[in-house]
Amino acid sequence: MVPCDIRYVFGTLESSDKNVMPVDAALKNNNIVSVVDEATHIDSAQKVVNFASGEQIQYQKLVIATGSQPLKPKWLAGADLQRVYTIPKDKTYLDAMKAELGDAKNIAVIGAGFIGVEMSDELVKHGYNVTLVEKLPAILNMAFDVELASKIHDMLVSRGVNVVAGKGISKVLGADKVEAIELDDGQQLPMDAVILSMGYRPNTALAAASGIYVDEDNFIAVDEFMRTHEADVFAVGDCAQKRDFVTRKRVGTMLASTACAEARIAGMNLFNLNVVKTFSGTIAIYSTAIGETGYGTAGLTEQRAAEEGIATLVGLFEGMDRHPGNLPGAHKQLVKLISAKYSGVIIGGEVIGGLEAGELTNVIGLAIQNRMTVNDFLVMQIGTQPCLTASPAAYPLIKAAEIIAGKMMRNLKEH
Repeated sequence: MVPCDIRYVFGTLESSDKNVMPVDAALKNNNIVSVVDEATHIDSAQKVVNFASGEQIQYQKLVIATGSQPLKPKWLAGADLQRVYTIPKDKTYLDAMKAELGDAKNIAVIGAGFIGVEMSDELVKHGYNVTLVEKLPAILNMAFDVELASKIHDMLVSRGVNVVAGKGISKVLGADKVEAIELDDGQQLPMDAVILSMGYRPNTALAAASGIYVDEDNFIAVDEFMRTHEADVFAVGDCAQKRDFVTRKRVGTMLASTACAEARIAGMNLFNLNVVKTFSGTIAIYSTAIGETGYGTAGLTEQRAAEEGIATLVGLFEGMDRHPGNLPGAHKQLVKLISAKYSGVIIGGEVIGGLEAGELTNVIGLAIQNRMTVNDFLVMQIGTQPCLTASPAAYPLIKAAEIIAGKMMRNLKEH
């Protein structure tokens, strides 16, 4: 399965068959042998992996990439009723889930992170009445500041999603299968199905049972080369420990883009430690689209920076992604750039625009990773073209940086 596309199975793609990435040829062409079996124990002293079939495989180097599993909270009464679903990376489960949802009318999606938002939009496309429930004050509250999150909220509502923010689910009601949900304020909403999008947990039971050190949050502890505490054993992806690039705190970020970066780092350091090729923390770059509107975020939000005690300056610029703005396909483009107040180092950014918003978000991520400053943005050389980008005189990243630079100048004058 392509994990990032799983929710599109329920709308845009029509079938999970269109969400399967063919890898057999790539494996064969690179002399990789694929074994379908269950690993039951890792003997790191003898460097042997034992399998359910009885087979044993000796290794020189071992990479653990066991991923994650969707959360189904134990505290949620009714979570085991029929038609309460999670969103796993499992084709058989997803096919059965889609078939069982066939005659449903009212569906609740619990959790308005990126997956919950995308799933809600896809289900509405399919004709369901969808209620998206988020306990935090706003949807996408961990990824976007409120002024941008509210725009995405309005966009979802305009597309037919009933959004309930600031209230959590307390229980799922029904005899054998779902009949309603109850929110934490006591309100009951009739439902035919519930989809839980409340996060994922690292799949680290094998590592823990094999004596490989797992931290307090159940992630496999790794260093910047992706090495575990055991010699010649590496871990990458959702199961591996993460640190925030800016704050250095341990975080639970689980992203395919992060996993791929970690895999490359591990691969380059397996047999020859390359001291310049390390993983220095997750920048948490997310992007997605609702219809023709793309949105993305990288690094810290202004709210998160404040919680961490980081003084910031913010530049917010809105323009068009084409020049002139009346060209066919033109779209409003909003960029929020966040810098550390005293150094001018870029620590975060958020984008709402056309479908190019994902790549614009990636540029912000690269700036964060390379610790670029507002001044670096001011002298950025860019390629622009009327049908492809914003105007060179109104390029959103540079204009947002200009706003921050103006604030920095005013602060210097005041002091």
